[in-house]
Amino acid sequence: MKEYREKALMKQNELAQLVGVRRETIVHLENNKYNPSLKLAMDIAKIFGTTVEYLFEFIDEEV
Repeated sequence: MKEYREKALMKQNELAQLVGVRRETIVHLENNKYNPSLKLAMDIAKIFGTTVEYLFEFIDEEV
């Protein structure tokens, strides 16, 4: 996600405002410390014109 944001020349707080979250949420997402809700993931993907699968990787922790 960070690569998409930087490629778009967008700051973390700008992305946060567009999707209605705090900048800290974007920081945590970029550092893999937070899993977004499906709606948030879809909103971010829409902004960058891509899919959720390209932005986020699902890792099943039970395996």
